[in-house]
Amino acid sequence: MGEKYFVTWSFFIAIIFSTVLFAKYLRHKVKRIGRDISKLPPGRRGWPLFGDSFGWYSAVASSHPPRFVEDQVKRFGRIFSCSLFGRLAVVSADPTFNRFIMQNEGKLFQSSYPKSFRDLVGKNGLITMQGEQQRKLHGMAVNMMRFERLKFHFLKDIQMVMLQTLNFHDGQVILLEDTCRKVAIHLMVNQLLGVSNESEINEMAQLFSDFADGCLSFPIKLPGFAYGNAMQAREIIIKKINRTIEKIRQQPTSEVGNGMLGRILEEENLPDDAIADFIINLLFAGNETTAKTMLFAVYYLTQSPMALKQLMEEHDSLQGTSNEDMLTWEDYKNMPFTQCVIDETLRLGGIAIWLLREAKEEISYQDYIIPKGCFVVPFLSAVHLDESFYEDSLRFDPWRWLDPENQAKRNWRTSPFYAPFGGGARFCPGAELARLQIALFLHYFVTKYRWRQLKEDRMSFFPSARLVNGFQICIDMRTDEVAIK
Repeated sequence: MGEKYFVTWSFFIAIIFSTVLFAKYLRHKVKRIGRDISKLPPGRRGWPLFGDSFGWYSAVASSHPPRFVEDQVKRFGRIFSCSLFGRLAVVSADPTFNRFIMQNEGKLFQSSYPKSFRDLVGKNGLITMQGEQQRKLHGMAVNMMRFERLKFHFLKDIQMVMLQTLNFHDGQVILLEDTCRKVAIHLMVNQLLGVSNESEINEMAQLFSDFADGCLSFPIKLPGFAYGNAMQAREIIIKKINRTIEKIRQQPTSEVGNGMLGRILEEENLPDDAIADFIINLLFAGNETTAKTMLFAVYYLTQSPMALKQLMEEHDSLQGTSNEDMLTWEDYKNMPFTQCVIDETLRLGGIAIWLLREAKEEISYQDYIIPKGCFVVPFLSAVHLDESFYEDSLRFDPWRWLDPENQAKRNWRTSPFYAPFGGGARFCPGAELARLQIALFLHYFVTKYRWRQLKEDRMSFFPSARLVNGFQICIDMRTDEVAIK
């Protein structure tokens, strides 16, 4: 009997003791959370469960994505807190803090993406990979698109693609979005997979259109849903990559050549699934960003006849500087106004308008404390469109980049005020290649054709950057004396 009472009382004492310890833990946790929240950047929490997600999505799906951020900045300052995607988030429209976040990628912060995006780019994807493997893959991508390859290899290949793809007749009606996508994907699949057949190029362009539309969708894997269509597109693309890998392996080593995929198989020790994810990441990044910037550049130029006139004059003058049909590297370097047009297009219509990061540990910045696990969102577009940094910021004004006061801002590798290619360990490895493609596209488009817009259009940035009507235009051949030199 005594032993029974002893066991019973021991059990109750253990329960009481555990309850006291748990209560102390909860009290400590509440105090800790309260202390962290009290030191968070100021902000609001929005609706229960949904937080500020509705306001956020409404803004990023519009033609002016920073609208939600600008409203909060007026109330709370350039760094503020809110609730997004069911979690606490710190959002920044502060250029210095944005650069701090990007420069500390992998140290204090790590990339964070929705499930749909992670599934599509793959677990071995350069875009989502973390740590040492990310640095290795990033280095591989940088090496594949280094300056020497741009000058001696890509320059000619890009122009061959332009001549093959930009082939219209008088009065032809096109959706320029489709043309730009085809141009961008043509170069990438040719370089990576050795594909040049027009029907295959068109198929890949459509596959990557479906792929991009699913990246920020709800992960419902059923036919008819964006995510389901995107995952189906991914499966087809992966099969094409794997078939190319097998084909290359069956060739003698001496016949592999200098293609990107061939060099990866020859020089890198990666499993096939990692290679496939790496290639699909390069295809996606190269197609999505470059194609949309080409499209937006023509869209803005159409609305700015003075800018279009100056751009045409610059490119018409280049046609007489080379004895060959194709432009030289010196011709490319002699496009100062074209570079201004590209910079202004990227400022107004940059593809990476905001980044999603997560705090790896508790972080102190200025007077704020950002808890471990908190979302951190550097909103790059909010800086690019800030009147404090760019006068008349919503106007397409390529001449602003000729102003000496903007020269320091213009360095997109180091400037906190202008970061269209990101920064830090995830700086876009294909930035120089993208600019070369866009410049050459503009050259061949404006020297060969005139066009008129047939349908009103507007920009939207969700689920991806686009013109909602695809920018429908009617094409005519240029017949003036300069154009037919």
